[in-house]
Amino acid sequence: MRNHLLGTLAAATILSPFAAMAETEVHFWHAFGGRLGELVAAQVEDFNASQSDYVVVQSRKGNYSETLNSGIAAFRAGEQPHILMVFEVGTATMMAARGAVRPVHEVMAQSGAAFDQDAYIGAVKGYYTSTKGDMLSLPFNASTPVLWVNRDAMAAAGVDPDTDLSTWQNVDTALTALKAGGEDCPLVTAWQSWIHLENFSAYHDVPFASKDNGFAGLDTELMLNGKAQVAHLNAMGQWAKDGKFIYTGRRNEGGANFRAGDCALFTESSAGYAGIKKEATFDFEVRPLPYWEGVGNSPQNTIIGGASLWVMEGHSEDEYKGAGEFLSFLSSTDVQAAWHQDTGYLPITAEAGNATRAAGFYAANPGTEVAVIQMTTNKPTANSNGLRLGSFDQIRGIIDEELEGIWAGDKTAQEAMDSAKERGDALLRRFESANR
Repeated sequence: MRNHLLGTLAAATILSPFAAMAETEVHFWHAFGGRLGELVAAQVEDFNASQSDYVVVQSRKGNYSETLNSGIAAFRAGEQPHILMVFEVGTATMMAARGAVRPVHEVMAQSGAAFDQDAYIGAVKGYYTSTKGDMLSLPFNASTPVLWVNRDAMAAAGVDPDTDLSTWQNVDTALTALKAGGEDCPLVTAWQSWIHLENFSAYHDVPFASKDNGFAGLDTELMLNGKAQVAHLNAMGQWAKDGKFIYTGRRNEGGANFRAGDCALFTESSAGYAGIKKEATFDFEVRPLPYWEGVGNSPQNTIIGGASLWVMEGHSEDEYKGAGEFLSFLSSTDVQAAWHQDTGYLPITAEAGNATRAAGFYAANPGTEVAVIQMTTNKPTANSNGLRLGSFDQIRGIIDEELEGIWAGDKTAQEAMDSAKERGDALLRRFESANR
């Protein structure tokens, strides 16, 4: 009996495709919860089901800042994941992390996975490539700010929902009418630094920082206290004083207010689409981000937010092959088109955008192409190619603090931005010194 059992087990071992070679695990740390977390989990499940060589294990590590810090701490402890999601402002930090990351173009070349750098749209690719044009991390969830409109709230306040809101001059007029019509929250915003300083600067083709916003060298200085930026913040400060702009927080706290129908206008990421579509019970639409007519070269192009995927050093070649296959899967046209349509994030490849258009999604969902057009109509300039600044997560904290001083009426816009420049430049010098 015993010999028969051993023979049966031996035969099963020979016949089982999993016994001779176990599946290779690839660990992926990200920052998504809620609906976005569900969609990421579905992507991972689809990849795992599509082949039998690798198993991707996904884990949420908190918000963007917490995920980056978790990745850094894990690397120091020798427990780093294979793939780490890092928000766009952490790009310079990751580039400076010598020995901690393996450039994506190397991972893909070594893995043999399908990969074409030219397939990625320029406004997205440029943010995550070296000066030689080599992709350092894989663009994943790329978004850009837009204007969300609660058409029901506009109508209730006696304001034509179809009114032109393409310029801040027109928005100013609409905010006054909304307030007069009884709207308690005419305008709310998410991600105030990203939208109203970083993207504002790019959209008006004025510098946010010297040295091509940091792309041309570490010896960069902030220029966010320029005439255009100060004028915009002065206007917003007055709106806050008049009750036409309601400040709710530094991140996306205002999203809950808008999704609940409590605000008329909302400046937020294009990726707000997933949550707004799911929760809003009112008639909404998406419009281009407004610009100040006559200021700079507006409208130029906005810049991306979101995050990219970095591959960490310290793993086996089999594991890197699995990481490459997973990244290739995420970039595939069908996966990217579905991600774009479900979330409002930009399609990172031209083919994904073309497939979305061919499927009739834009025609059936008016406004969902706004972000793509806004990003790709004009070729990016040195002022609108993005930002690559060291310690930028901490600098954003400084900017947020100074902006809050404006909204509270404690500082003028010039005073606040002069202070943000002085404090931020000190961090840039420290980063430069540490990475020479």
